[in-house]
Amino acid sequence: MHTLSSSDLRASFVNASRKERSDASIPDLDAVDFDALDYLGWRDTKFDGRAYAVIPAPDGEPIGILLRQADATPRTRTQCSWCRDVRLPNDVVFYAAKLAGPAGKRGSTVGTLVCRDFQCSANVRRDPPRPFPGYDMDAAREERIAALRSTSASFADRVRRG
Repeated sequence: MHTLSSSDLRASFVNASRKERSDASIPDLDAVDFDALDYLGWRDTKFDGRAYAVIPAPDGEPIGILLRQADATPRTRTQCSWCRDVRLPNDVVFYAAKLAGPAGKRGSTVGTLVCRDFQCSANVRRDPPRPFPGYDMDAAREERIAALRSTSASFADRVRRG
């Protein structure tokens, strides 16, 4: 992922109002290792239940999404829709995103199950379980990274298209 500034982040949001963009808490970008990320996600420190994800589109343009965490929690342990890690060390929650444009103004949303604190990039880089001798761990890891990039970009594109 390319390095982004706080102004780049705020400008990338496709489904947030000007007020929501200016109110967004931005993480310490100097501490972020963009080379180790497939997307940048963080929870808002000022507004409980609000989170953000900035996902690179296939054309390289960052697509920022304002997410809201659902109040209800799943009764059973769920799987993240983006990293699909079966050995998750963290919680998965349901996030909803208002669609961009007229559809979002009418109240249309789309939702997804994602790691609560957006650890997907680290999860897909861990060694997967070895199902049999001779299993190509590096190829499996690269396949998981590609799947994360594709799934998160598809979600971002859905929000952007409205």
